[in-house]
Amino acid sequence: MAGTLLLGSGFSVDATAQGTPNFDTLKSEFENDRVFIAEFSHHYEDSFTGETQNMDGKIWIGREQYKVEGENQVMVVDGDISRVHDGSKNRVIVSDYVEEEDDFAPSRMLQGVDESYSVEEMTEDDGTTVITLTSDDPFSIFATVTIRLAENGLPTEIAAVDQADNIITTSFSGGRFSDYSEDQFMMDIPEGTEEIDLRHDS
Repeated sequence: MAGTLLLGSGFSVDATAQGTPNFDTLKSEFENDRVFIAEFSHHYEDSFTGETQNMDGKIWIGREQYKVEGENQVMVVDGDISRVHDGSKNRVIVSDYVEEEDDFAPSRMLQGVDESYSVEEMTEDDGTTVITLTSDDPFSIFATVTIRLAENGLPTEIAAVDQADNIITTSFSGGRFSDYSEDQFMMDIPEGTEEIDLRHDS
């Protein structure tokens, strides 16, 4: 599980003495309307069935939204609405975005999820920062979230365990921050694509 990332030696600074400077710097990037862009590999493991799901692609993470491009699929979440374009079925599904049902939620994880989580930050000998968010609230989506930052402060991995002990791991490569632009979260929908609108107020 994600918590095992913290076991073992190699941490050079006490978390309580250090505070969370690297995590604060990371959050400030999003607060200043910067967008994290990277290639990613996503792995989901169901604790009950043992089934796994994997996805690879490119991701854009902003303050209140994120966009994922995978094979034949693009998903854009803006905090209120989720849009998923399935190229293999030539359709777009539009629905209300429900945070509690999002087992991915990278934009929320990288910003601390919410105030119900306690945060600890430790630095390993190789310069990697490990940030651990923990919640005792049974209504929280995740029990623990562990974020790993490279020495340059860029995220390299998010590992989360939800309240049902399902494990969600997302690894990033080639990450960088960019200034926000609307184009980053646009979805290029081919002409003739079927739209299915599942929103309650539609």
